[in-house]
Amino acid sequence: MECWTLLACAPRVASRDAVEAEKEGWDGVVLADSQNLAAEVLVEMAYCLARTDYLKVAPGVANPVTRHPAVLAGALASLQAESGGRAVLGLGRGDSSLAHIGHAPAPVAVFERYLTALQGYLRGEEVPFDAAFAPAGMTPVDALGLGTAPTGSSLRWLRPSQPKVPVDVAATGPRVIDLAARLADAVTFAVGADPRRIGWAVGRARAARAAAGLDPDGMTFGAYVNIVVHDDVEIAHELVAGGLASTSRFAVMHGSVTGGASGQDVDVLEALHRSYDMNQHGTPAATHNGALGVEFTHRNAIVGPADHCLARLANLRDQGIRRFQFMEPFDRRGQAGKAHQALVRDVVPEVQTW
Repeated sequence: MECWTLLACAPRVASRDAVEAEKEGWDGVVLADSQNLAAEVLVEMAYCLARTDYLKVAPGVANPVTRHPAVLAGALASLQAESGGRAVLGLGRGDSSLAHIGHAPAPVAVFERYLTALQGYLRGEEVPFDAAFAPAGMTPVDALGLGTAPTGSSLRWLRPSQPKVPVDVAATGPRVIDLAARLADAVTFAVGADPRRIGWAVGRARAARAAAGLDPDGMTFGAYVNIVVHDDVEIAHELVAGGLASTSRFAVMHGSVTGGASGQDVDVLEALHRSYDMNQHGTPAATHNGALGVEFTHRNAIVGPADHCLARLANLRDQGIRRFQFMEPFDRRGQAGKAHQALVRDVVPEVQTW
């Protein structure tokens, strides 16, 4: 079982924290890819990989809008080569990275088209030219009247011996789960920590693979888990609220609840959608955090003493999860720091033996 943690994507901070994460025994770290709210993730990933020896590093997550698939594939393949195979490409439809340039998340059809091209580049294949990935108004290369011009697009420098960069799709709704199960190398579910929702997501992905003629056991499944290990549950609730609100919103991104949510959570998610302030995205004191409530938090996050957290995580493991992406507060001073140390000391080593 792999355990990953989320780091702040900030200059001089991300690589410092990656070194510390490796010492703490984490399998991998994720850095936010949100150009208006954080430093350039590909630069910070390079520094993290350069300063560590075994730690895996991924963007959490890239999107199909801000970079051409050839650019993103080339960047990750370069990081893969330089790090000896420790780069992972986390990919989703986009959230804050697109909101802060005036866009909603990419439509599922756009995401599928992008993921298909991206995987082709990473496999070293020739990918057909696609005007959909270029800015509006661009003229095709044929207009130049060259004697010979490229007829397709590929990473010509990519060595066949280099391990392919695995693409791990962040998925919440059924359509993204289905296409990720067919086209990605791994799927990490953002559906909360309720075993029923996790079981629904795993079952959906396995069925999609079987329907496509693929081995349901041929893909690993992970889960984003907002977790705070702390003996004082009230403090734990306060610390987990910012991250839980951010990830829970994925199930109601466009106003309609999806992602296998139970009836008792629908009202909470709809209230979160109505009140969500993107200008306070991910912050512990965001006003929209108040929409969550105690019962919703208990179902969809994991908070409390270490033994309780381990039991909850074991329930998710039993649903087929083999990788945990733990979501913790970025600011690890005070009570948040105490909770982080408890997670590293009392939970992560045990989970890694499963």
